[in-house]
Amino acid sequence: MRVMANKQSRRRGRLLVIWLFAAGCVVLAGCYDQMADYTAVHALSHGDAGRGARLIAQYGCGGCHIVPGISGAEGLVGPPLNKMARRVYIAGLLRNSPENLAAWIENPQAIVPGNAMPTMGIDHEQAQDIVAYLYTLR
Repeated sequence: MRVMANKQSRRRGRLLVIWLFAAGCVVLAGCYDQMADYTAVHALSHGDAGRGARLIAQYGCGGCHIVPGISGAEGLVGPPLNKMARRVYIAGLLRNSPENLAAWIENPQAIVPGNAMPTMGIDHEQAQDIVAYLYTLR
């Protein structure tokens, strides 16, 4: 009986080690994905997400949009900007790419005249920073 208990104990110990190893791999893979996401966002947008967040607050984008991670950004005029990195279209007609999103942010009236989003005087570099932040919203 004692031999059988020792075998079960060793088996449980091995299973625990395997489970802990697998869990550690999953955690490390998640860290890698987050770093890869940050690198990809920066490479795609050529912007700085931290500056983008500050610009979103500075320009008052939250007066019209819900923007996760931006204090007080709870507007209901425009669409919520959550999960922007996963969206297929911008404004229902432009493919979601860093270039298209930056163009929309810089001058939405040039793309869809008469739409509700005003041209705010955001320059190209600022738009790229805002895009970098919006692309962190997955």
